[in-house]
Amino acid sequence: MIYKKSERELAYMRDAGRIVALTLRELEKVIKPGVTTGELDAIAEAFIRRQGAEPAFKGLYGYPASICASVNEQVVHGIPGARRLQEGDIISIDVGTVLNGYCGDGAATFPVGTISSAAARLLRVTEEALGKGIEQAVAGNRLSDISHAIQQWVEDHGFSVVRDFVGHGIGRKMHEEPQVPNFGPPGRGPRLEVGMTLAIEPMVNEGSYEVQVLEDNWTVVTRDGKLSAHFEHTVAVRDGAAEILTRP
Repeated sequence: MIYKKSERELAYMRDAGRIVALTLRELEKVIKPGVTTGELDAIAEAFIRRQGAEPAFKGLYGYPASICASVNEQVVHGIPGARRLQEGDIISIDVGTVLNGYCGDGAATFPVGTISSAAARLLRVTEEALGKGIEQAVAGNRLSDISHAIQQWVEDHGFSVVRDFVGHGIGRKMHEEPQVPNFGPPGRGPRLEVGMTLAIEPMVNEGSYEVQVLEDNWTVVTRDGKLSAHFEHTVAVRDGAAEILTRP
């Protein structure tokens, strides 16, 4: 069942989403060659808690950290640790928060120092694909209109969208109905209604869309070892343009 949120609930989600956005902004300031992903995790957790919120990911399904930190060929769910970032890397940071019983979820991929033009193009197209999906999150559209818009933009630019992991509904729980794939034909799935809240998150690969999970049972990597990027916003469906809840 897809649960529609009241204006009061959307206000709570807006507060949680604002902390997600501010956390990503704080991390962007310190992402540079030499910093470890574990240090980024500690900075994020401390910042989230200072805002009066809880890290939503820590302990979720047994996940051990407050952020997901996925470097280069890592797609999602990279566990922060001792790995030091190097010049030319890209790093996808996924952040979740809980405040007043409601969740926020957002992600962005950042350059580490100076990156290649090919990597920069991957980041740009992925962020643009997120925007194309959000444009379709309008009352009256079908859920797959979001999926199709993302896939079309990505593939028109020569990249591929991950099939094995998708976006999701969000609210009191981090993962609610419906699933929000980043691929598929338009005009299918439930009709979008005012008050639905979705975490839209294209995961875009430089090469093939095929992925695999490493032995830690969390970290997802591209099967061909090529780069991957990830951008995400939590949005609320409105009559007009969707409202992005994960903004500062």
